Amino acid sequence: MKISGFIIIRNAVINDYPVTEAIRSVLPMVDEMIVSIGDSEDDTSGLIQSISSDKIRIVHSVWDPALRKGGAVLAAETDKAFAHISPDSDWAFYIQADEVVHEKYHSVILEAARKYKDQKEVEGLLFKYTHFYGTYNYVGDSRKWYNREIRLIRNDKSIHSYKDAQGFRKDGRKLNVKLIDAYIYHYGWVKSPKQMLQKQKNLGKFWRSDEEWQQFLSESDFWDFSNEFDSLAKFTETHPAVMHDRIKKQNWNIEMDISRKRFSFKNRLLYYIEKATGKRLFDYKNYKILK
Repeated sequence: MKISGFIIIRNAVINDYPVTEAIRSVLPMVDEMIVSIGDSEDDTSGLIQSISSDKIRIVHSVWDPALRKGGAVLAAETDKAFAHISPDSDWAFYIQADEVVHEKYHSVILEAARKYKDQKEVEGLLFKYTHFYGTYNYVGDSRKWYNREIRLIRNDKSIHSYKDAQGFRKDGRKLNVKLIDAYIYHYGWVKSPKQMLQKQKNLGKFWRSDEEWQQFLSESDFWDFSNEFDSLAKFTETHPAVMHDRIKKQNWNIEMDISRKRFSFKNRLLYYIEKATGKRLFDYKNYKILK
């Protein structure tokens, strides 16, 4: 069995992405790692080259500004990176630049990849998600955060990235997948208030119109984390080993009131049903789970 990894990245230094941690977290599971570096305004290339591994294969790309609406450029770049996967790979592991896999899940992922390798009806593996918010101590625990997504797909070039590269499609339909007991840790919302606002300003042009983006650029100098969540919980487990150095360097502190819940009546009811039963009712699913 051969697994290839792939990732896209642009302006990793400016936006303080944990991209080296993301790459290093999947390297033990893959035979090659395709890193597609977009036209950056910083030393993203040097940052990637600092990772000591002969598995890494760097390719370069120019992001098309005409595809910025709805984050479509992210899907286009993901497809371009996927195209570089070696033809003899069975699986392709897609990781985003702010996502990390805990080493405790490596064996679970590899076992599932072996189990379903020859079951061609299984087009991908579905992962659970933990979304960190503000600091490394809090996680989003509401329906606001997607709780599952595909990250391991068949090396089938008729599979394409979907919308803003959150999921995948094959011939326009959802992929048939198996859910596995492994989590992706998403750190995209862990930054200092100043850095978070700067990231939002840097990336906002990929989702907003020119007028909306210019208005957003004129807003305050700090991101107010306290106004952007409906429900949080304390994180009481361990972080991936590759994240430890980054966590030690955290130089800001944000205290969140996790007792505060801000829901509509409907979402409050659905929230407590999910907490009691583990089932997320009426949720949009970007995949089809095989029984």
